[in-house]
Amino acid sequence: MAGMTELKDLEQELGAFRARLLAAAAFVLLAFALLGARLVHLQVLRHEELATQAEANRIAVVPVVPNRGLIVDRNGVVLATNFSAYTLEITPSRAGPLEALIDELATVVEISPRDRKRFRRLLDESRSFESLPIRTRLAEEEVARFTAQRFRFPGVDVKARLFRNYPLGEVGSHLLGYIGRINQAEKKAMEDWADEDQANYKGTEHIGKLGLEQAYERELHGITGFEEVETSAGGRAVRLLKSHAATPGHTLMLSVDIRLQALVEQMFGDRRGALVALDPRNGEVLAFVSKPTFDPNLFVDGIDHDSWKELNESIDKPLLNRALRGTYPPGSTFKPFMAMAALASGKRGAGTVIHDGGTFTLGGHVFRSHGDHGLGAVDMTRSIVKSSNVYYYSLANEMGVDLMHEQLSPFGFGRHTGIDLEGEVTGVLPSTEWKRRAYRKPEQQRWYAGETISLGIGQGYNNFTMLQLASATATLVSGGQRFKPRLVREIEDVVTRERRRVASDAIEPLPFEPEHVELINRALHGVTQEGTSTRVFMGAPYQSGGKTGTAQAVGIRQHERYNAARMEEHQRDHSLYIAMAPLQQPTVALAVVVENAGFGSEAAAPIARRVFDYLLLGQYPSEEDLAATRIGKSSAPIGTPRRAADVPVPGIGLPPVAAAPATMDARLAALAASGGPR
Repeated sequence: MAGMTELKDLEQELGAFRARLLAAAAFVLLAFALLGARLVHLQVLRHEELATQAEANRIAVVPVVPNRGLIVDRNGVVLATNFSAYTLEITPSRAGPLEALIDELATVVEISPRDRKRFRRLLDESRSFESLPIRTRLAEEEVARFTAQRFRFPGVDVKARLFRNYPLGEVGSHLLGYIGRINQAEKKAMEDWADEDQANYKGTEHIGKLGLEQAYERELHGITGFEEVETSAGGRAVRLLKSHAATPGHTLMLSVDIRLQALVEQMFGDRRGALVALDPRNGEVLAFVSKPTFDPNLFVDGIDHDSWKELNESIDKPLLNRALRGTYPPGSTFKPFMAMAALASGKRGAGTVIHDGGTFTLGGHVFRSHGDHGLGAVDMTRSIVKSSNVYYYSLANEMGVDLMHEQLSPFGFGRHTGIDLEGEVTGVLPSTEWKRRAYRKPEQQRWYAGETISLGIGQGYNNFTMLQLASATATLVSGGQRFKPRLVREIEDVVTRERRRVASDAIEPLPFEPEHVELINRALHGVTQEGTSTRVFMGAPYQSGGKTGTAQAVGIRQHERYNAARMEEHQRDHSLYIAMAPLQQPTVALAVVVENAGFGSEAAAPIARRVFDYLLLGQYPSEEDLAATRIGKSSAPIGTPRRAADVPVPGIGLPPVAAAPATMDARLAALAASGGPR
């Protein structure tokens, strides 16, 4: 009986064991089935996708940033170029405590307080996973010293970078602009670019910020290349699998003559102001000066706080592009345009004579001439040559503000000229409609008759840039031809060596009568022969035309007299001059302002004379005359000149310039044959 019981218990245990065994077998089979299904899913269904991911983990695609394009002047002088150097960079997300790390690095490689300040600023503007430079332009000895101890500094690497360089330093800084590190606002703006443009900027850390560097960013940048690099599990490069070279950016070939640019900047000395010189036949810019200047090289690595503060807080505003964004009352340089407006509108003929008694009265308000000296009987030609205020007070009163606006707006006053730079301002050419838009209160929006009078002599609300004034002068003296000014003459593909001409866009010419143009040009020539700039152009072997201007920086009450000696320097009148040469077929037209320098004949006109001597005669002023111009004491003809070819631009030796022909006739013939100043 007991044996039967034991047998029964054994059978039950065996049954339970078999059940557990079957369950375990079923679980194992199910597990293998799941593994098999997963294997099929991964190896068959997702094979292509996972193989691509695996390959991506094994292969890193590294962007190759292209060489930025060069910028050269019309004679091939390099104004912006690149050089390669090593940088010491920190990736904050991979590094330890930054202050301790930098202190430790400083025992291996010199790190100045300026480097630390710049790094902190970059850190504030960047993301933690970005590589940021703590030192740039490392010497080979420093690279070797760090490499030997690299294991001590996680997140720190030495990288080879291309740096922008401006060989001439401050010369031409406002037209060239500069490049700088891409900030967050620019990164956000790049998100709106086309996909191919976004891809082309992968790996790029710097972008054009101002001037031509900004305006021609896409042409200068080039096309980004790539390298496929096999990496280890730790992410270290093992070998190069494939590469596609980057395509360098295009070369910008400017119409500007950098010798002339440097000469004008020297002549300004410590004075503030601007000059723009154009070829009236095609709109090419020959010189584009804004003073004071700045060194664009300061911005390439990221400008330090002290340098930025000095530039940004200076009373002279060296970062302001006065040629493009500085607006000034044109003063008496406005009178030739008023004369043409009177002729074109029929408001006044060339032979109409006005008595200039020294003052003009309207509604009990007296508008004075310089020194209250009357000129007597004045026709249109004499009004320009002798710069009669009364003539243009009365003309403005006859025309009215809206007719003046209608006639003068086509010259480009109060409008963008369309130059190939960003940030141009419009200035103000007033009208009754403009005043209604500019002011809020009804009493401010109303136009008063007395406000019209001072407009006739380039004062009042009139405010223009030297770019506008130079462009308008080119239009006036060329018989109505109009062009959008251009700084870039040609763009060269450095790979194919093909050059693309960048022509200035022609605008529909103004329908001037030839006899009116001849009258104005003859009057402008008279200014240099018997007018306010006679002494400056005495002895010039060429004929030119011009008009001086003196513009108030601050208003003077009716019963007060202007006395520069009693005024602060920044309150004194501005000195202006517009000019063209040669007289019969002008190849250059310019406008120049020297801030707070007094009469136009004292500071601005001598600069124009030296521009013409350079372009038409190939001459630089002597050292003595150059110094005299800088301190505002030169209104006489230049002394013994030097050949331009013998005078290098400070900071760089330039290729020789062809000597000027022996005679003026030969020089003018050569100019005509070559298409203008070179």
